[in-house]
Formats: sequence, structure tokens, C-alpha cells
Amino acid sequence: MLLNKLTVMPEGVEIMLPAGSPLTDIEYETPDQLIPFGCRSGACGACVVEVVDGFDSLGEADPDETDFLEDLGRDDGNFRLACQCRLLDSATVRVAEQ
Repeated sequence: MLLNKLTVMPEGVEIMLPAGSPLTDIEYETPDQLIPFGCRSGACGACVVEVVDGFDSLGEADPDETDFLEDLGRDDGNFRLACQCRLLDSATVRVAEQ
């Protein structure tokens, strides 16, 4: 099984997840809630992350995610909803300030 590294800042915690895993699977790898999650369906905005490195490693955002990020004022292209991302290669994210 191919594993990819997700680094969560500012803690710098590195978690290995199977390729193609949703970022929400991080909860099964650590007792710490490094990324807050709410609905897990892209409707609450609790899991907005800023992609520091590896933006293309998180799969392509669908139009609903892009529209919702715009509604949240996070439309500069560096933000994603962690619940909608799939880890396709190594990436580094930072939890966005609410």
C-alpha cells in the first residue's frame, strides 16, 4: 500500500495516510484533533485549510467546493476544505484561522 505524508502546521505533525485517503482520515492516526471537522460534506467550513505545499497533491476541487470557499472569502486559490480533499501525494497544510 502506497502511503503519502500529510504535514499539518503550525504543529509540524507528519501523518502517513494511504494514497487517495480523505484528509479526514487523519483522525484515525492521532488522538489530537489537528484539523477541526464538522459536517464532512463540505457544507460547514470548519475544516478550511491553507495549502502550504503540494496543492496539486490534494486532487481537484469540484465547483461546489470552490463556490463555498468563495462564500467564505477564501477564494485566493490556496485554500481547500479538508473534508473534500484526497491525499494523492505528499502535502503540507495549515489550519485556516476562522
